[in-house]
Amino acid sequence: MCGRFALEATTEELARHFHLLHAVAAIEPRYNNAPSQHVAVIRDKIGGYRLSMLRWGLIPHWSKDEKIGSKLINARVETISEKPSFRESFKSHRCLIPAT
Repeated sequence: MCGRFALEATTEELARHFHLLHAVAAIEPRYNNAPSQHVAVIRDKIGGYRLSMLRWGLIPHWSKDEKIGSKLINARVETISEKPSFRESFKSHRCLIPAT
């Protein structure tokens, strides 16, 4: 993923497309989503997919500084399961970030 992205879809459009059971927040189209901002994500919860707002960036469990989260936004698919920063999240903490 790049360092910025746009999401033109509304909550209703995402709910229809992804068959969402629940939308935590209503979203408006945004054209300049950046690391460390709250972005719309789709998570798999018990009973189906849900739309939530989460802060964009990865803060590894071992990090003492939240600022690292805006730096850890990209991972190489070839090494994602090996790198300490991404390994645990890759195994069990996934979400879909819709973008247009």
